Amino acid sequence: MTNSNLYAALRAAFPDDLDRVAVETDGGLTYTWRDLERASAMMANLLTSLALPPESRIAVQVEKSVEAMVLYLATLRAGHVFLPLNTAYQAAEIEYFIGNAEPAVVVCTPANFGWVSKLAFKAGTQNVFTLADDVSGTLLDRAAAHSDVQTPVERGVDDLAAILYTSGTTGRSKGAMLTHGNLLSNAQVLKTYWGWRTPEQGGDVLIHALPVFHVHGLFVAIHAALINGSSMLWLNRFDPKAVIAWLPRATVFMGVPTLYTRMLAEPSLNRQVCQHMRLFISGSAPLLLETFRTWQQRTGHTILERYGMSETIMLTSNPCLPDARHVDAQGMPQSERRGGTVGFPLPGVGLRVADEHGVPVEAGDIGGIQVKGPNVFRGYWRMPEKTAEEFTSDGWFKTGDVGLVDVQGYVTIVGRSKDLIISGGYNVYPAEIEGYINEMTGVAESAVIGVPHPDFGEVGVALVIAKSGASLDGAAILTSLKARLANFKIPKACEVVSELPRNTMGKVQKNLLRDTYRHTFKS
Repeated sequence: MTNSNLYAALRAAFPDDLDRVAVETDGGLTYTWRDLERASAMMANLLTSLALPPESRIAVQVEKSVEAMVLYLATLRAGHVFLPLNTAYQAAEIEYFIGNAEPAVVVCTPANFGWVSKLAFKAGTQNVFTLADDVSGTLLDRAAAHSDVQTPVERGVDDLAAILYTSGTTGRSKGAMLTHGNLLSNAQVLKTYWGWRTPEQGGDVLIHALPVFHVHGLFVAIHAALINGSSMLWLNRFDPKAVIAWLPRATVFMGVPTLYTRMLAEPSLNRQVCQHMRLFISGSAPLLLETFRTWQQRTGHTILERYGMSETIMLTSNPCLPDARHVDAQGMPQSERRGGTVGFPLPGVGLRVADEHGVPVEAGDIGGIQVKGPNVFRGYWRMPEKTAEEFTSDGWFKTGDVGLVDVQGYVTIVGRSKDLIISGGYNVYPAEIEGYINEMTGVAESAVIGVPHPDFGEVGVALVIAKSGASLDGAAILTSLKARLANFKIPKACEVVSELPRNTMGKVQKNLLRDTYRHTFKS
């Protein structure tokens, strides 16, 4: 039987010369491919020495480091389940995750060991280690005593590899169970679809500036580099100046929209510094059209937007290379990356848009996005009822996103179903209104939320951030909207604010805004 352990596939892609540099950090450290192989073997052997039950959860809340990535690889090698936790989580949240997942091992920062270990031991966890971002911690001390040779444990495609807890903006956080097959299939598809170049073709070099507790940084970025044998330039924390300084040595960059806006604020970003780059990818949050266009003008590159989620890894992508399946009027392969869209469903991914009754809609019509494919997760950890609820009777996963597919096949995300505003019986999609507001002079960004209203049941409230030096008037913004949108879509209030609450991946936390403004129209 072929071993379907994801690490086995990643390891098979390592270059023949294991003494080549695999990772170079912004702190001046370098790691060869042999270093990654040996260090992950030692950590895997440490986990094996603990005599853990099969598929034990290894919960990890540490700062970003190459050693944290190595721990992920070691967990795969040892046949256990990696459970990354956002570094922003506090005690009450960690207590819930540990209680729900019942990890056999918890790894935390040395600074948090006191309170994390108390929660872990109270919940029955037997092993708590520390790992810092300066190559120190009890995990490394213990692993150093173990052999640097290890054979990856046999795993099947449907065996569990990781659990990612969703943000929990509505109700309890849910643990999405991802298998070795889910992760490997997506990595293989993205390697081809995004045109990753082998060393023989000149090779790709990735700038890794994302967190490693999230799908984007952990699975999309790391898997893409490793399964192609590509080296990484590694930043433990995003620094726009450092990224720009590294662009001449790299070919691929992945970021969230906030990272692109921060780089655009740097005078050193120009076409010359980007001339060696092949691909800029954005995801995890909507990219404003203004950012998309400004980046084109400043750098000469068109950002590739894609769409994915914790339960499915990547689902769609704008084209990277000309695609014979999508041709223009002259029959030529199409490779247009369209701002405001997330491109086409990836090969092997089924995507359909359905109405509230589950009936597929026509091209261009808005509805709920449903998906199917080898990348779609196994279900929610210990929530069989919730899992059943989120799948249709014919096996499609209901993403909770609202969108449309145009006649050419481009997918556009309109918003989350939970963000839908039903005002006076009419459906109002915040993303549509935000799009118009964001195009107005002096507007940097906006967020539209639904709040209770005594007459309409629910109405929209617009929160708008002004560009530096600009002066905005909320009433004038609403007046401008009235000339462009149906009256039922117009927010009943517009407030100019200095900032919007965001999570660590740059997404606006509309649940917090709804809580803040829920009494705006109290009867």
